[in-house]
Amino acid sequence: MKYVFYIGGILLLTLGIALTIQSNLGTSPFDAVLVGLSRNVGLTVGSWEIILAGLMIACNSVLIRQRPEVLGLVTAVITGIGIDLWLFLMDSFIAPELWLSRSVCFSVGLIVIGIGTATYLHTNFAPIPVDRLTLILKELTGTNLFLSRTLIYFIFLVLAIMLNGPIGIGTVLTVCFGGLILNFFMAPIGRALDSMLVNINKSPKIN
Repeated sequence: MKYVFYIGGILLLTLGIALTIQSNLGTSPFDAVLVGLSRNVGLTVGSWEIILAGLMIACNSVLIRQRPEVLGLVTAVITGIGIDLWLFLMDSFIAPELWLSRSVCFSVGLIVIGIGTATYLHTNFAPIPVDRLTLILKELTGTNLFLSRTLIYFIFLVLAIMLNGPIGIGTVLTVCFGGLILNFFMAPIGRALDSMLVNINKSPKIN
């Protein structure tokens, strides 16, 4: 059941990412880097997710002085495929043009990203390298998820500007509230998933 939550969390995360991209209000700095690379160099957004994941796995390995977390690449591959799939499905029926509809699209996406990230992180199975970096910085600096996530967002914001990625009001909102939303959902989602697992384990088995 743990792996069902893992896959479900990633599907929610990639759905949220796709919604923020489709809103055209700006994405998270990391996703803006992916889109910028896709536009300027080629390949899909999901492909760049996988490529950057490989680089970040190496970076994380250096920071914690351990072997590279190769399983993180599995998560990145699933995430990359999910992003491309959702963008393909949304391309024909989710293209908001009015400010209100774009705002709703972005807001829903940002919340779904927080829920999805909190869900799959709670399974503690091979986090996406950027999320693993968030956890590493949290431990190294002795701060919380909000501050460590915001620091990472700032670094990628500079890179996204250099690549002319989709920077907008949505990017600013993500930098300001993305880490806060993740921090908000971690505890309640963790309790909910643990409760579900306990109930499943207690349920009578049919022989």
